[in-house]
Amino acid sequence: MAATVPIDQVLSIGVEEEFVLADATTRVSAPRADDVVEKARLRLGDNAQHEFFATQVEFTTRPRMTAEEVRAELVRGRQAGAAAAADTGCLLVAGGSAVLNRSPLPVAPNARYETIARRHLGGMRSESSGCHVHVGTLTRGDALLLSNHLGPWLPALQALCVNSPFAAGEDRHCASWRHFDIQALPTVGPTPILDEPAYERTADRLVADRTLLDRKMIYWYARPSEHCPTLEIRIADANPDLDVVMLFTLLLRGLATTLLAEARYGRPWPSMDRRLLTEAHRRVAVDGLPALTTDPRTGMLISTAALLDRLVERSRPGLAAAGDEDLVAALLARFHSRGTPADRQRAVYRERGRLADVVDWLAVRP
Repeated sequence: MAATVPIDQVLSIGVEEEFVLADATTRVSAPRADDVVEKARLRLGDNAQHEFFATQVEFTTRPRMTAEEVRAELVRGRQAGAAAAADTGCLLVAGGSAVLNRSPLPVAPNARYETIARRHLGGMRSESSGCHVHVGTLTRGDALLLSNHLGPWLPALQALCVNSPFAAGEDRHCASWRHFDIQALPTVGPTPILDEPAYERTADRLVADRTLLDRKMIYWYARPSEHCPTLEIRIADANPDLDVVMLFTLLLRGLATTLLAEARYGRPWPSMDRRLLTEAHRRVAVDGLPALTTDPRTGMLISTAALLDRLVERSRPGLAAAGDEDLVAALLARFHSRGTPADRQRAVYRERGRLADVVDWLAVRP
């Protein structure tokens, strides 16, 4: 086993949570984002934002260093958002896809969004909501270096957060329908291995050849942010259980902190064919934790649950440096006792038999 590399930087973390608004009576997604954002901004300011569809809103945290600070900001955003939604006759729903909705999907009145919708979203069946985590502070070069090391581990982190087995009124026979729905967007997938000059050339080419409208449309699973000094991870479904969000966020930060120290020390990133990595993410979206994936160290196929165990071990130096080791152990034990959010959605549906009850389980309460 390679010697442990000293941790030279504990990374800050910031979280973006997307939610669907569902009518409180019908449980069908409702295009009331303008009213909800306006009300939520009275408490949250610019941390309450519009999203792609008029049935969606987003609440963000500021960059924080401690788990306590991040959780407090997430609670504040959820409470403000749920109260604003209730004032407009809605539920604030934390699922990867809208369980009940209408077609066509109502794009928010924004020229950029309308252009993207015309070009790319004809086949999308449901509003897709993610939980995106920013780790930083990083130069562009370090963000890309970290992405190169992090990529092969992301299927295991994705498996923690699968939460969209139902979408647009149907059982989609998978753990994360969001994963499949967002494939309509260009560049969705594992991040290519790039250094900073190659990133700049690639981004410029994608915009110049009109694959992308602008750089903000780079939707790789890990992407250098275009507006802040972070690496943004975009693999997680939105989740109603804050314990899941915190487990994902803290494990990601612990792993990223560990891998960045090793990368700066000069250790090479694991070599993995991008097609294998794409397939690993697809399998996780279908089957969740039991899915087969590739071990970054050995290249052998293992269950994603086993890869998650190895990821936790790899993350320990970063978790210890941040003071998160005991909290992550407790959150992980709770997660294993409850199952994935997708499993829990299915249990609600088996017990109660109505998709409206699934919407209720996903709803965040004021």
